[in-house]
Amino acid sequence: MIFNNRIKALFLRHIYLIKGSVPRVIDLIYWPTIQIILWGFISKFFSINATSLNYGVGIILSAAVLYDFLFRSSISFNMLFLEEIWSRNFTNLFVSPIKISEIIISLTFASLIRALIGVVPAVLIISPLFDFSLLDLGLGILPLLLNLYIFGISLGLMVSSGLLRFGPAFENIAWSSLFLLAPIGCIYYPLSILPDWLQFISKLFPLVYIFETARGILLTNSFEYLNLIYASLINILYLTISISLFYISYYTAKKKGNLINIGE
Repeated sequence: MIFNNRIKALFLRHIYLIKGSVPRVIDLIYWPTIQIILWGFISKFFSINATSLNYGVGIILSAAVLYDFLFRSSISFNMLFLEEIWSRNFTNLFVSPIKISEIIISLTFASLIRALIGVVPAVLIISPLFDFSLLDLGLGILPLLLNLYIFGISLGLMVSSGLLRFGPAFENIAWSSLFLLAPIGCIYYPLSILPDWLQFISKLFPLVYIFETARGILLTNSFEYLNLIYASLINILYLTISISLFYISYYTAKKKGNLINIGE
């Protein structure tokens, strides 16, 4: 028989793992749902904005590079933090004289280096392959990258706070958080594409203002300074909250004795 008892037992084992774990079920549903929503909005954008098709390659590529820079900034922060857990160095790190602020600053600069190592080669190959350069955004790209970097670090701090509070089980959030923000961040399409109720949620994040500014430079050669101000103010708020959460999570974990076991 093709399906003998041993095969059935192994099959049922994995089915029961899925059935008994809500996070696993959510993870299975999460990725295809996000992909469908994201590409659905992208298709809608280009279907009702025919004039934008002339700039389609530039819009998609610039958005992809900027988004990847954000992604690398946040994930690099999380990965550096997770390296301490995986190497079982977590306890040594926090019993040393090193201050929490010093840990945050060191991870912040190290994550920038990792992000640049990942993004710069991609930027260099865009021009010869697709006849488009990120430099077409002009000097305006610098404040956009800075805001993306600050938001990425804020997300990294929030996820690291979750790792302190809940341990390595929180690791999946590190990978899924930015993908959840992709559809509502209006990365590949303008805010007007979203339903009204979703536009309200999108405006709570700096991404919509950053990418609206980038598209404005490419489409109309205009720089929306007001959008940059909004993005900066929201970023300051998120960065303040994320740093506070990190400190709170650390002292909570220390009080409960979780720091000793978190790397095990």
